[in-house]
Amino acid sequence: MSKTTPATLALSKAGTPFAVATYDYDANAERVGLQAAEAMGVSASIVLKTLMVEVDGKPACVVVPSDQEVNMKKVAAAFDGKSANMMKPADAERLTGYKVGGISPFGQRKQVPTAIEEMATLEDEIFLNGGQRGLQIRMRPDDLVQALEARVADLIR
Repeated sequence: MSKTTPATLALSKAGTPFAVATYDYDANAERVGLQAAEAMGVSASIVLKTLMVEVDGKPACVVVPSDQEVNMKKVAAAFDGKSANMMKPADAERLTGYKVGGISPFGQRKQVPTAIEEMATLEDEIFLNGGQRGLQIRMRPDDLVQALEARVADLIR
C-alpha cells in the first residue's frame, strides 16, 4: 500500500504535521470507521469519518467521530442552510476523487466547505482517512481545523 495519496501530499505541501497509520481494511465491515478503530486498537471516538453531504443542493464535507451519527438538521445549520442530505456514493467519489471507504477531507478534487464535530476537537489526537482504504492520518484536531479552514459545530444526534 502506498502511503502517498493526494491527502498526504496536500498536508505535506501545507506544512501540516501528521503521521500515517495503516490497518487491514475489511471491505465487508458494516461501519468502516469502527472497523478501523478496532484494527488499530484505538477508541472509535478518535477515529473520524468523512461524510460528503449536500446542503441546499451544494456539496459540503462533515467530519465526525466514527461511533456517532450525524444530525442532518444540525449539518444544515452549520452551513447556514435549510436542509441537508447524504451525497450519493457515486457523486461523492466523482467529486472527491476517492473511493467510498477511503474518502479524506484533504486533497479532494474540489475542496468544499467542511465542518468538524466539536467534540472531536477536544481530543489530544485524532485519526481520519488518508485517501485510501486502510490508510489513516494521525494528527492534532487543531491542525485539522486549521488545514481545512473548517467550521467547528455540533453535528451529531
